[in-house]
Amino acid sequence: MPGSWTVLIGLGGVGKSQLAIEYAYRTRERSPETWVFWIHASNAARFEQSFQDIADCIKIFGRHNPQANIFQTVHDWLHDERKGQWVIILDNVDDASFLIDALKTDHDSMPTNSSRGGESRPLVRYLPKCKNGSVLITTRSNSAARKLVEASNIFAVEPMDRAGALALFEKKLGRQKDIDSIAELATALSFIPLAIVQAASYMSQRVPRYSVQQYLKHFQKIDHKKAVPLNLEGGQLCWDSEAKDSVIATWQISFDHVRKTRPSAADLLLLMSFFDRQGIPKSLIRNPSDQSQQDQKENNGDGHVNEDSNHDHDGEVDDEDYDGSSQSSVTDEFEDDISILRDYSFISVNKDGTTFEMYGPVQLAIQEWLKAHGQQNRWNQQFISNLYVKFPVGAYENWATCQALFPHVKSAAAQKPEEQETLKTWASLLYNAAWYA
Repeated sequence: MPGSWTVLIGLGGVGKSQLAIEYAYRTRERSPETWVFWIHASNAARFEQSFQDIADCIKIFGRHNPQANIFQTVHDWLHDERKGQWVIILDNVDDASFLIDALKTDHDSMPTNSSRGGESRPLVRYLPKCKNGSVLITTRSNSAARKLVEASNIFAVEPMDRAGALALFEKKLGRQKDIDSIAELATALSFIPLAIVQAASYMSQRVPRYSVQQYLKHFQKIDHKKAVPLNLEGGQLCWDSEAKDSVIATWQISFDHVRKTRPSAADLLLLMSFFDRQGIPKSLIRNPSDQSQQDQKENNGDGHVNEDSNHDHDGEVDDEDYDGSSQSSVTDEFEDDISILRDYSFISVNKDGTTFEMYGPVQLAIQEWLKAHGQQNRWNQQFISNLYVKFPVGAYENWATCQALFPHVKSAAAQKPEEQETLKTWASLLYNAAWYA
């Protein structure tokens, strides 16, 4: 309804974002002239980047002016009824403080000065309440929901019912003869869609040698008391023990299998868990040396090959001739790892094809697993090193790159390393980020 603000609230993995996506598609089908904008709202940096994306999408004049306040610019466009109807989806607003509080100066809440123009206006005020627009919000947090809308505009998203869960299993696995086992497994998974999708993803990779009954037995054997705990604090909707166990157990079954069969994919997932979970660039998770080799190869010359350059005077092939096949092999390895992580529903690929997104409950589970297994420092060092290599100094010509990577720097700011050399790198990274901010 035009002018409305509505909140979908529910457990992580229950399908809030999927409902929002479905709503977006149906809106466009029903009303093709209506603008539909998606804003990643997990933190201020993501919020700002989404505003810049909106400005680019609708090609607002002056959006690249370094003195422009991108929030005000987009707000004015949205408020203009002549621009037509629009819907904004604010996804993952689990902490509403950055939206409703005035601008702070700490790394955890600070948008860039280039977009704010030094103002202290709460960000939520840049989302106009007008007749030609509506806002749909997804969150796990009761407190966030109550800060943004009236109680009458908050709608709970519950786990699936039995019929819905069976239909989801059928969609992922095809029609199954053993309906009773499917129903029993769906019940054991507390009808949580994310848990069902992860279980189905695992089984689909092992058919026909692995049955639903085998997975159910595997699930039941897990000692849930020893499973990785998920601690949700800060007013977020609490998991009941069964729902929590279902998500953790399905993740752990799949992750243990990937660790045994494809260690490089498991390592990649561990590294990815340190980034802001939305918009993880491929360039940040590739091995820096491999990436630099590819960059050098892509930027070398005008693209034409010197037919004689790879041969010596005796006509023999030079060692450099193998660089292309070697680089191709590295790329294939990386793409195979990404494919496996997607197949097991650990990550998804964004529409641009060069960035990835990690599901929130999966990221939380991995972080707890790293702590339990004493590997947090190791992967935090790799995360900071990769990010430092790619984050440039904050000069104007680098602003586009800085803006894209800034949410990940904010994640790094909250993960101070212990090792001295990495601490120096971390400090240098924050210095460059502060220059930009």
